[in-house]
Amino acid sequence: MLAFNVAHNLLFFRITSDLVPFASHPICTYPWQTHFQDTFQSLGDFITTHQIRISMHPDQFTLLNSPDPQIFARSVQELSYHAQVLDLMRLDASHKIQIHVGGKYDDKKKSMQRFIQRYNTLPSHITRRLVIENDDRIYTPTDCLDIHQHTHIPILYDCFHHEINPDQYTLSEALVHVTKTWASQDGLPLIDYSSQEPHMRAGKHAETLNPDHFQKFLRNSRPHDCDIMLEIKDKDISARQALSIAQNDPRLFTI
Repeated sequence: MLAFNVAHNLLFFRITSDLVPFASHPICTYPWQTHFQDTFQSLGDFITTHQIRISMHPDQFTLLNSPDPQIFARSVQELSYHAQVLDLMRLDASHKIQIHVGGKYDDKKKSMQRFIQRYNTLPSHITRRLVIENDDRIYTPTDCLDIHQHTHIPILYDCFHHEINPDQYTLSEALVHVTKTWASQDGLPLIDYSSQEPHMRAGKHAETLNPDHFQKFLRNSRPHDCDIMLEIKDKDISARQALSIAQNDPRLFTI
């Protein structure tokens, strides 16, 4: 997959969380870190040589702000696994792990405070890579900015979620604020891009790229320099189309 991406100039890639099945579960007692050490180093060398950016996205059950201490403990183990994968590849802190803030649990303010408290207890091998994104139901870019003030955690902007769950900011205004949350060691700010699948429930990701919507997004995201992850169902097909759109109109984007 990495070689395919390099061949097609797709240099931002999300690695599956299932790379090592059950790695964060107590049932897994096999020393996968040492067994696959050479393989991880080889992958990391390929990624570094070809200047690929890597991200990972644990599933929705990774909840740092859960009131249940056992869910929190399991979430930390899951994040530790993700961090170990990237560390074993010897990738720097610009390669990120993205999560949502979590649930509301009947009290949004207290849930945000719980996230802040929990985040500040995490080990550094997790926090150096962790970023939060605005979601499509509860936590807006404004909420994420409030959390950033207490944690300095970078914010990954999800433009589709923002369309569904808006706040006082436009896309352009949100990018002004969230891009400032990224320090130099974090690399370029990250953006998740998708659009609505027609005639489906609100929030259903598009099956394929909507060229007009994507062009509008590129225009509105100027002048910010960001790495864009397409959360489109047909994956590389739309990714190559999106790259072609950007390359063929220098007014929109610079490769």
